[in-house]
Amino acid sequence: MTLRFRLALVYSLVALVLLAVLAGTGTFLLTSEVEKQFVSRLEDQAEYVRNLFTGDAPLGIERPSGGALVYLFGQNGFISASQNLGSFQPVIREGQQVLDNGTSVYGIVRPVLGDVRVWVALPYEPVLSIQRSAWQFLLLGLLVAPVLMLLIGWLVGRYYLRGLASAARVAERLDPSAGSIPLPSRQDEVYRLLEAINRLLGRISTQQQREKALLGQIVHELGAPLTVLRASLARASLSTESEEVRRAALVAEELSFTTQDLMQLARGQMDITLALHFLPAANLRDRLDRLVPSVRYEGDWSIMVLCDPDRLVQALRNLLANARRAAGRSGRVELRLLETPTELRFIVRDDGPGLPAELGERIFEPFVSGSGSSGLGLSVSRQIAELHGGTLTGGNHAGGGAEFLLILPSATVGDEDDADDDLDDFSASRDAVAESKFSA
Repeated sequence: MTLRFRLALVYSLVALVLLAVLAGTGTFLLTSEVEKQFVSRLEDQAEYVRNLFTGDAPLGIERPSGGALVYLFGQNGFISASQNLGSFQPVIREGQQVLDNGTSVYGIVRPVLGDVRVWVALPYEPVLSIQRSAWQFLLLGLLVAPVLMLLIGWLVGRYYLRGLASAARVAERLDPSAGSIPLPSRQDEVYRLLEAINRLLGRISTQQQREKALLGQIVHELGAPLTVLRASLARASLSTESEEVRRAALVAEELSFTTQDLMQLARGQMDITLALHFLPAANLRDRLDRLVPSVRYEGDWSIMVLCDPDRLVQALRNLLANARRAAGRSGRVELRLLETPTELRFIVRDDGPGLPAELGERIFEPFVSGSGSSGLGLSVSRQIAELHGGTLTGGNHAGGGAEFLLILPSATVGDEDDADDDLDDFSASRDAVAESKFSA
């Protein structure tokens, strides 16, 4: 439920209560006044009839009733009646009653002479009709007015909050370092809110730049010592059978890959340029086999792949290392390569416990880990896939364990011209992905 709808709903409910109270009071006063005027007219009519019978003429002589129904009676019963009453015998009482012909009348009883009394009545249907029409109109207004007020309130809220809605759409796709939210021309509450958000975005962007610079400096300082340490341990592992040396060499290699991931995180996708090569997939498999041992490779690895081999190996190595960490030393880790007319699919599976359900897509965010690792590998692997114009998704497969799917555009070619065209299409696809993600 949007803000403008909630505001329109609240205002409509408040207006409905006020309308019900005010219009209900007005309708009650109107109907009461109509009835009061009717009774006043009836009193005048009764006085007119009473004056007719208090003159010098005998009671039996016909006199005009002025349009009222008149019934004259005494202690001995009926004396006289108006012609418009006809043969109907009314109930001699004050108030509303319905005659035998179905006519609704309202009568009053007044004294004339001695024990002689007169019952005077007027048709009550016009008063009832006015009262019914007034209350029906009020009910109709209470039914229609809230709908109209809600619609008008929603339209008015949409008009006056259009700047906020537009800013929300911009903010959803805005990177803090890419710019600020456009400000409306009217300097109202929305303007001040967006201005505050822009200042916040500026501070976030500055802080991100500082963090990236610091991270880059740390990685740079660690890179050279780690390279020397890695080379020294590799030479030492060739000249000794010590298990501790081999374990230290593996740790140094793991740290080396972590520094690469940190460097890529510090640079971001915008600062990375791919060096594309058209090479057999078997070359990637050979490099991966040295980096992550005991992986089972399935599919056709003789096909050709258009990619940056260093980056793609880094992405697949991260996926395989996570799978090996989850499956354990004796667990099963599989990398399957499938080719379709439009794409290449790298499928990494393991028989470990699977991905934590509560993490969902957050598993691809930096420093979010479900296996005790640094939490950088999946984030970096997805960046590399997107730089190649592809995608990386993950989940749990039916047989148990985790499954990650890295998809790249297919680069099947027939001749050199086709290869150039495919390379251009691939680069355009990659640039489109980067532009859609990072342009403000």
